[in-house]
Amino acid sequence: MLIDQFLPNYEVSARYEAVIHAPPERVFQAARSLDASGSPIVRWLFRLRGLPDSMLTLDGMLKFGFILLGETRPRELALGLVGRFWTHSTDIQRLTPEAFRTFDREGYAKAVANVSLSPREDGTTQVVTETRVLCHGEASRRWFRLYWLLIGPFSGLIRKEWLRIIKQQAEKTSR
Repeated sequence: MLIDQFLPNYEVSARYEAVIHAPPERVFQAARSLDASGSPIVRWLFRLRGLPDSMLTLDGMLKFGFILLGETRPRELALGLVGRFWTHSTDIQRLTPEAFRTFDREGYAKAVANVSLSPREDGTTQVVTETRVLCHGEASRRWFRLYWLLIGPFSGLIRKEWLRIIKQQAEKTSR
């Protein structure tokens, strides 16, 4: 899997899943065109963090500094982000996928989030989103763990909303 290629070792991980009544191709398209602007929860959490509304779409996330690490249609989509997430400025590093893979500057953290799809025998699709984080250096590790203690549950809400939106979109277009 792409997530394993880009961040095989990590310190923090969160995983959420759903079963969607649609074929993988349709689910992948819903994931690729994800737009969370219709979710009051996600909008509120982004505003609380000071993130722009443009980040509510996948394209907006890429413009903000997320990196499209790769996609294997219709199996997986992986995004990466490098920065100091626990600071107000976040100090996002704009990198290529290859530079992301080798990045190891002390004081920063690397995160990978993916959406992976597996067809099931009953015609549904198992969808999993996983987020992994690796910190470089003891200070960044301490700061990130404190940050994650506060932010982690809300990050989980965003991932669950992603799954709900993907499910809603894929099943709507599947009918």
